[in-house]
Amino acid sequence: MVLYPRIASFDTLYWAWRKARRGKRYTPTAAHFERSLDSELLSLHDEMRDESWQPGGFRSFTVHEPKRRRISAAPFRDRVVHHALISVIEPIYERKFIHDSYANRVGKGTHAALDRCTTHMRRFRYVLQCDVQQFFPAIDHAILKTILSSTITCAATMRLCEKIIDSGKDVLTSEYDTRWFPQDAGDLFAVIRPRGLPIGNLTSQFWANVYMNQLDQFVRHRLRCGGYVRYVDDFLLFADDKPTLHRWRREIIDYLTELRLTLHENRAQPTPVAHGIPFLGFNVFPTHRRLKREKGIACRRHLKTLWHAYRAGDITRERGRASVMAWLGHVRHGDTWGLQRATFREIAQS
Repeated sequence: MVLYPRIASFDTLYWAWRKARRGKRYTPTAAHFERSLDSELLSLHDEMRDESWQPGGFRSFTVHEPKRRRISAAPFRDRVVHHALISVIEPIYERKFIHDSYANRVGKGTHAALDRCTTHMRRFRYVLQCDVQQFFPAIDHAILKTILSSTITCAATMRLCEKIIDSGKDVLTSEYDTRWFPQDAGDLFAVIRPRGLPIGNLTSQFWANVYMNQLDQFVRHRLRCGGYVRYVDDFLLFADDKPTLHRWRREIIDYLTELRLTLHENRAQPTPVAHGIPFLGFNVFPTHRRLKREKGIACRRHLKTLWHAYRAGDITRERGRASVMAWLGHVRHGDTWGLQRATFREIAQS
């Protein structure tokens, strides 16, 4: 299937620009691109058409909420290309993804994943909670390209994918602890295999799902697990007995070595669902959910900061209200009425 002409078309690039600017329209790079929109898009169109486009450098910084992560932002014009590429290849992969993959997909998301988790907790007695060590830094470029090429038969589209993948080769090197896998016996160059996808890029989020779809298919078709939920590299398996989960744990650990990924083995232990599951910012029980304590503290701190900024005239009422409504929209997916009331009372008295 020839995909590249659609990706490189002016109409696709224009649509991609509109997607890329959402929420970033007034940032300096997005504003600069928009000031010369026609010439920028025409230049990008020419570069894409003759395949001379090259990714720019990343702007990297570290965030500490909800946990420490190194974010690498691509230049704005690169983000336009990312949106154009994903808009064409995503529908192909959506047909391959399983229902219970919830990250970065239309109609899915954290709240749908939480609802699915609750459904399984009411059906099964035990859960195995797993997550991958240093997931984004560990994604192997050669394996990812092989996975992509098994579906994308358009050579020009694959070359574009490879350019974007290669551009992130050294971005997360400092975040990865070298690991050796059984297949590395006698291979002295395994330690320098290109790996890592820059956190914060649309392509990285999408390719993370493509990469982990290999595990999804393994769990669904080889393990025949009837209760499964995955959000990026956090995933849950449900069963009615512990021996089954222990067996699945061993098989998943073995399978992940083929993807050059490592499970947090100490954390992955079968537990009764009645004990609750810490998942996506909530402590989830079969009958209710509680916002995790550290999340509640962080939210209260954020709302206090917004309140003081509003009173000082640093932000508008509309911006403050939008942030509050976004917070309420999230925490209302748990049993948090007491938290909401206490938070607003505390802020009003500050």
